[in-house]
Amino acid sequence: WRSDAVKEALDLCLACKGCKGDCPVHVDMATYKAEFLAHYYERRIRPIHAYAFGFIHNWARLASIAPSVANFFSQHPQFSGLIKRVVGIAPERHLPVFAKEPFMEWFGRREIHNRKGPRVVLWPDTFNNFFHPYIAQAAVDVLEDAGCRVIVPRQDMCCGRPLYDYGFLKTARKYLEDILHKMADEIIEGLPFIVLEPSCCAVFRDELTNLLPHNVNAQRLKEQTFTLAEFLTKRAPGYRAPILMKKAVLHGHCHHKSLLKMNADEELLRRMTVDFQKLDSGCCGMAGAFGFEKEHYDISIKCGERVLLPRARELRDGDLLITDGFSCHEQVLQQTGKGAVHLAQVLQAALRTGKREEPEKRRGEKQDGDGAGKFLPKQRDGHGRLRWIAPIGAAMAAAAIAYIAERKD
Repeated sequence: WRSDAVKEALDLCLACKGCKGDCPVHVDMATYKAEFLAHYYERRIRPIHAYAFGFIHNWARLASIAPSVANFFSQHPQFSGLIKRVVGIAPERHLPVFAKEPFMEWFGRREIHNRKGPRVVLWPDTFNNFFHPYIAQAAVDVLEDAGCRVIVPRQDMCCGRPLYDYGFLKTARKYLEDILHKMADEIIEGLPFIVLEPSCCAVFRDELTNLLPHNVNAQRLKEQTFTLAEFLTKRAPGYRAPILMKKAVLHGHCHHKSLLKMNADEELLRRMTVDFQKLDSGCCGMAGAFGFEKEHYDISIKCGERVLLPRARELRDGDLLITDGFSCHEQVLQQTGKGAVHLAQVLQAALRTGKREEPEKRRGEKQDGDGAGKFLPKQRDGHGRLRWIAPIGAAMAAAAIAYIAERKD
């Protein structure tokens, strides 16, 4: 467990779980890597990027208190450069932009729709809650069009997906036990859980029962968890997919392809009459936080350049690049400037064809200057009027350091 040679051998594992999906005996190197790192770093301090990326849910939740402040520091060239150097992020990378309003807050203001319809739980994962809430909003439109009454947990929870990549298994287990406790009524009732982020969906379908093999509700939740496509094709009898006469390229997130499979997505796109090409693209290369880390940047780009990125650059105006993974979206956007869309957005666009609306690819505007601010969202105030937030930023940094010290695994 303390072998540096083993650690080095596992360093370039993308934790894509392709081995588990392709190997006849389902060898799972990603799980081996997580288990090894948990032991290797026991009673040791991990590299700072492990805390920065592993606890992204906590940082995103903190940033949601004042997203314009967080975005100012993460997108301003000088501050973002400092953040990258301290954390160990490749200087070529752009830091993701926090949404102005988390999905859960938006949903909390809505009136209840389809009160008598079958209830479904839409899981607000970290990425579609704090970064891309418009994807979760699109899923609400689609599910309500299917006649469902959508339920979103009111309490903040996280499946702990990034924790596994750095071996924070004790903390990940606590996160899952918290979910099973707080969502016990919905789980026992047998409500479908629809998870939009493939890596988070894979946690409920794989890691959950690995960490809690004897928990009855863990087994129930595993069986009740679906991707959006799986739910609409398997659990929504009578659902009629809207028509969308578009050409598209379909790229599967690694966990989507290896554990969840793409069959339901392909069937749904065929029902929609979308003319799509499925790429044999392997991993996009971002692989969660792997592609953000300075020492892995070159490998990350080589993975993406094998198939996905060249094909993305060849897209014609009006064609879609469909992929459900947040990391895939970031890799494509940062390397090609093209916006990928989630299947939920494709379905939403089909519902709105009468209005001639397209899937929303990214809320924000491209800025000139340093790449760190390339996709800075529109702000009402200029940088000159935001100088007063420096003290707040310092306070947030101090709080973050204290939080890390307190939450060390």
